[in-house]
Amino acid sequence: MILNFVILSLVTLQRIGELWLSNRNTKRLLAHGAHEVGAAHYPLIVAVHVLWLASLWWLASGRPIDGFWLALFVLLELGRIWVLASLGPRWTTRIVVLPDAPLVRRGPYRFVNHPNYLVVIGEIAVLPLVFGLWQVALVFSFLNAMILTIRIRAENRALGR
Repeated sequence: MILNFVILSLVTLQRIGELWLSNRNTKRLLAHGAHEVGAAHYPLIVAVHVLWLASLWWLASGRPIDGFWLALFVLLELGRIWVLASLGPRWTTRIVVLPDAPLVRRGPYRFVNHPNYLVVIGEIAVLPLVFGLWQVALVFSFLNAMILTIRIRAENRALGR
């Protein structure tokens, strides 16, 4: 039970910290001439993530921890750190385009166009499985897939892909 609380607290604090970092980076990018694209769907992304985390807080208490899924989740978090470090001050939770700036081609971006979304797909599916909540993994993976379809199309258009 304590481990469940620790895991969910760390993930919640991570998300809050990422929102702070994203807001800081977004303001800096906008001040340097960037513009946001696809803002209309952003509240849906936030809603899916908030509801996902809230459902875990509600349902995971007292459930046994599956070590395999926890280890996989930790690996996903290392991937998240790699993505954030690769984008540096250009990382944001929004689609913010800095005109005439080259696309980032280092870190995981050498291998795939949207590594951050691959990490998010994994997180949405795997964290509920840590607590044996396959139904939560299934429902939120479906919702996440729907919103990422919109998001990736908008981002690809904005980046000229």
